Amino acid sequence: MPHLSVMEKFLSLKGEYVSTKIIEKSRFITTSRHISDEREARAFIDGIRAKYIDATHNCYAYICDRTGNFLRFSDDGEPQGTAGMPMLEVLKTRRIFEAAVVVTRYFGGIKLGAGGLVRAYSGCVAENLDGAQKAVYAPCVESEYTVDYPSADVALRYFSDNGCRVISSDYQAAVTFLSAVEKEREVAFNAGLINALNGKVKIVRKREYFFPFDI
Repeated sequence: MPHLSVMEKFLSLKGEYVSTKIIEKSRFITTSRHISDEREARAFIDGIRAKYIDATHNCYAYICDRTGNFLRFSDDGEPQGTAGMPMLEVLKTRRIFEAAVVVTRYFGGIKLGAGGLVRAYSGCVAENLDGAQKAVYAPCVESEYTVDYPSADVALRYFSDNGCRVISSDYQAAVTFLSAVEKEREVAFNAGLINALNGKVKIVRKREYFFPFDI
């Protein structure tokens, strides 16, 4: 995909994803998810620790801003530099922001050595991120689009063909779609919709925020 300007849009995760791998009889459980700030990151890590309270290690790394400047990691008892930092480097290399990952290890009795640990932890994160659902978080404008019933299907087709995400629908005397479109496309998008519906649409601009658009 094309390079993203992290000041305007950024790559991150959608939801939570879990993967498991056995390496030299040790079981590694990797959990990743999107987080919007450090409070969410800490709550996520605490939740994983509580879930796997009997694990040997719960190592973590996170980047909790959209520019890659606010980051933390922990080896959680593994030799220094063999877990948290390699995990963080994978997030940085993939340029995935506002994301946290925890690798839970149940020791299987065979020591991996420093190099083996680095490969294990970084490899587990890389494989997890390969499988996790990702999205481009971009500035969006959320608006209400109100149309009459005969125009509803036309509006929905236009939304689908033009990358607009319908968040909710309200069928009353008329039909109102609460929808999100990338801010940089708002003017052209609205003009095209007005043209497609011959002017039979009421548009109420609601708010701006970062929205996860599928890739």
